[in-house]
Amino acid sequence: MQVDHHDLHSEFPEFNDAIHALKTGNAHFAKLFAFYHRLTGKVEDLEEHDMPVADFTIEDMKKQRVQLKDALYHMLLAFRAGQQSAKA
Repeated sequence: MQVDHHDLHSEFPEFNDAIHALKTGNAHFAKLFAFYHRLTGKVEDLEEHDMPVADFTIEDMKKQRVQLKDALYHMLLAFRAGQQSAKA
């Protein structure tokens, strides 16, 4: 089965520098990032190996991943906005 990879660097390549800065400088971001990364790995492993799992289980995992990605994205936007206002 073809599996789409959803690591944060692939999802938001324009934020690579911000991802690195926040992973090293913001404990909350780092915690959410690590959880997102682990959850993504679990989902991709289940899909790649076509492991038997209830549909609602994988769908719940995917919904949780989307919520985490949304929270991380908003943190990245806020970080970028802060950087731009600091330059002005």
